[in-house]
Amino acid sequence: MVLAATMTAPEIAWGALTPLLILLGGTCLLLLLGTLVPRWPRVATPTLTIVTALAAGTAACVQWNNLYYRKGYSIVADAISIDRFSVLITIIITVAVALGALLASAHHDDANGDPLENYALLLTSAIGAVVMGSANDLIVLFLGLEILSLSLYLMAASDRRREESQESGLKYFILGGFASAFLLYGVALVYGATASTNINGIAEALTERIAVGGSDAMLLVGIGLMLVGLGFKVSAAPFQIWTPDVYEGAPTSVTSYMASAAKVAAFAALLRIFIVGLESRVDDWRPVIWVLAVLSIFVGSTMAVVQTNVKRMLAYSSISHAGFILVGVEAAAHMEGNGLAASATYLAIYTMMVMGSFAILIAVAGKNDTATTLDAFKGLAKRRPALALAFSTLLFAQAGVPFTSGFVAKFGVIKAAVEVDSYGISIAAMVGAVIGAFLYLRIVVSMWMEEPETQEPLEIPTVVSVVIGISVAFTLVIGFFPSILLDAIELVRFAPL
Repeated sequence: MVLAATMTAPEIAWGALTPLLILLGGTCLLLLLGTLVPRWPRVATPTLTIVTALAAGTAACVQWNNLYYRKGYSIVADAISIDRFSVLITIIITVAVALGALLASAHHDDANGDPLENYALLLTSAIGAVVMGSANDLIVLFLGLEILSLSLYLMAASDRRREESQESGLKYFILGGFASAFLLYGVALVYGATASTNINGIAEALTERIAVGGSDAMLLVGIGLMLVGLGFKVSAAPFQIWTPDVYEGAPTSVTSYMASAAKVAAFAALLRIFIVGLESRVDDWRPVIWVLAVLSIFVGSTMAVVQTNVKRMLAYSSISHAGFILVGVEAAAHMEGNGLAASATYLAIYTMMVMGSFAILIAVAGKNDTATTLDAFKGLAKRRPALALAFSTLLFAQAGVPFTSGFVAKFGVIKAAVEVDSYGISIAAMVGAVIGAFLYLRIVVSMWMEEPETQEPLEIPTVVSVVIGISVAFTLVIGFFPSILLDAIELVRFAPL
């Protein structure tokens, strides 16, 4: 007599998945209406995308408020965590989607055909990013990563007029595939060492492993491979080689989203895996984070200084920013202090700074992405003084000038490192910030002190102006009143609590 094996399906708390369900529903609705409705208005596509993102963000804000009464918890057989950290990541990503859709609506050229699929890819990438930020299981996390990555590969190559866009999509696809393979192989080895893919289960298995002893070779190799894969996704040196070429070749509206939401999701995954799952092995991986942080700061800052293309400058700048976020990760690895909150603060602030900066690049370069060199920004103050002032504000914020949000972000991660006695990485971060400031001042001087190469009027689409205005307002408000953001992010914790 053969007994059939029974499997109990996990209980799903659908209400906790509301932001994800809204994004999924919006994607399906967009594809159905855009395909089946005759004469579907072109403006309706970005409008529906933005409404979907804002609705998902609103649902996440409601979740944030509900967590005041109910602390963090896990659902779907402990595969998804609902805590203040995952909810914050969801809010940041939905904001990036809304701003990215606004920029895409101004940046699209009819020569590239119907933009419907690009907005659908934007929403599907957001689904993957939110899953990455909430995943409490390495397999679920990998699935989210692939949903995000595959969408970004296609978005990077979406400008059919430019060979650079096709090249960037292909390069991102090939190198991203290698990075995913490293990550997946690392997951397999960690599973082999712990017999679990659940992040909490890995933490428990490693705690017991310390008590009973055992071989560490497989585990350490797995940790190293996961660091390589995630290091690629966050654009940390020395895994940053793809970043300048892909950022330069992709449509600028896609680059803005890639530099913000994709990096936020990857850092969310890195923080949860290493701070929660690998806490007991912190002495093995914290020195690697230290090295990656310092390398990223100095490689990003020094390479950015010698560039002549503003898009590549911002790409190398994003590598430097990844280094500063890793400073916060290193501080969080000491399992005390405010490293986690500082990293989360930096992610939120960085998203707004980078979206605004690339919005200004769209305003100057136009739909064809041709005028992205530093020469195109010469004398911008005489052609469009308000635009030059806005860009100067965002550049000063990225440099960490006081009374901007960038200062709050940089000061936060350095302060967190000092609090846990990581003085070496704190000094390296401050030196790197000084080097990076030269890059931003170089652009500012070009805008205000040099003569423009052309006197042609610069037409700025209204939606681009909206994104710039939101970014600059956020930068100044948080710079002058940082407690608005800091008081909320101080509540960020991982589940279970």
